[in-house]
Amino acid sequence: MKAFLRAQLERYTQRLAELDFLLSREDIMKDMTGFMALSRERTEVGAVAERYQQHQQRQADAQAAESLLTHEDADMRALGQEETEQTRQDMARLEAELQRMLLPKDPEDERAAYLEIRAGTGGDESALFAGDLLRMYTRCAERRGWRVSLMSESPSDLGGYKEVVLRVEGDQAYGWLRLESGGHRVQRVPTTESQGRIHTSACTVAVMPEPDEASAVQINPADLRIDTFRASGAGGQHINKTDSAVRVTHLPTGIVAECQDDRSQHRNKAKALQVLAARIQERERSERAAKEAATRKGLIGSGDRSDRIRTYNFPQGRLTDHRINLTLYKLSQIMEGELDDVLQALHNAREAEQLQALGLDGPA
Repeated sequence: MKAFLRAQLERYTQRLAELDFLLSREDIMKDMTGFMALSRERTEVGAVAERYQQHQQRQADAQAAESLLTHEDADMRALGQEETEQTRQDMARLEAELQRMLLPKDPEDERAAYLEIRAGTGGDESALFAGDLLRMYTRCAERRGWRVSLMSESPSDLGGYKEVVLRVEGDQAYGWLRLESGGHRVQRVPTTESQGRIHTSACTVAVMPEPDEASAVQINPADLRIDTFRASGAGGQHINKTDSAVRVTHLPTGIVAECQDDRSQHRNKAKALQVLAARIQERERSERAAKEAATRKGLIGSGDRSDRIRTYNFPQGRLTDHRINLTLYKLSQIMEGELDDVLQALHNAREAEQLQALGLDGPA
């Protein structure tokens, strides 16, 4: 184990003792807010310290097993060899777990996510693919127990979408979906193709964390232009009779958000403002990330919508994520929402990149 990692873990052990002392004081319950904060920290610190204690115990077991390797009895030497190999495997596993536990946590990972799908090159086929992606992400959310709500939609004539925005809420929704941002390319024979030729079209996906109310961007009402219009598409007999749809434009940046899925103009305006705030915040975050990463390209990338991150090849039943060279021949299942293998691989790659940046990925 690297000295840097060991020093960090020793600090966790010391902090655990400090927290146990603070929580044992008789006056701790007088400050309930402070008590809850210390309790939460104790849970997090205790989990790391407990795992470190397990590593230390297996290290002691390894030393005991190694002492048997020179024993005069052959059976004892064989036992020592077997135990040595097992303890080394356990230590390597525990060290990898400890490294992941010490990675800095992004508080935005816990937030709900706005997931925007927009048709790109490819005309009607691109819009149909946007509908397929909407189904894929909705089913993935259902499998994971996340809640999905439609924020805005712009249907196409053939049943797909020119643009659709979802709000996804649940356990680390943004943390798991954040790496879906980018260009998604599809290769297949469109339903409108009479000669069986394979076409290539694309959609862009943008995933944005829902802004925290305390740190949300402040939007000056004077910087907004709000337009109302009659909603289009399916929605029942009332949807086209009033100007309930709302389009909000942020004049300084030109960023636009609209909502038309509710009969209430007031509720549509509130939803559009939520999406607008998320888009402005994401733009600011992307600009900061671009400046910080101007001299390098990360494994995962910045999530720029112009990046081609993934190809869905229907004739071959293949999905390829180009950022991590992942290829899976289970496209039909993936399109039904079975995204766990893809999301987990991207999550692991992100952790590996973080470990590399901290210098924790090499030999001790």
